[in-house]
Amino acid sequence: MDISRTALALAALPLLGACATLPRGDVGPDDVALGQTANVGGPRVTPLKVLEDSRCPMEARCVWAGRVRLQVRIKLGSGSELREIASDKPIQVGDGTLELAGVMPPRSVQRSIAPRDYRFSFRFAGGL
Repeated sequence: MDISRTALALAALPLLGACATLPRGDVGPDDVALGQTANVGGPRVTPLKVLEDSRCPMEARCVWAGRVRLQVRIKLGSGSELREIASDKPIQVGDGTLELAGVMPPRSVQRSIAPRDYRFSFRFAGGL
């Protein structure tokens, strides 16, 4: 391997490690399935539909970690709205931010994930 290939390979290492940076979260008592509602300390969030799951499969090495996008219903006070949230970008809700904090199970090249098998966790950071 010549010097330029070695330099390129070393420069790519942090990008390959990015596959592990997407929060997966462990299945826990606060995780919810599609159609279930999570109370996250202010808003109540119901994941309705997986719009995208481009996470890096656990058996692969990826340049990009990928992301999960969901359609969710958010209830805050007496109001309710449909929104889209992605694992790589928190959204503004009321006086704070809502984050898709974890997605289970991890993607695999060996099997697809049925919608009923997904579990999600959310985190809300309220305003001052």
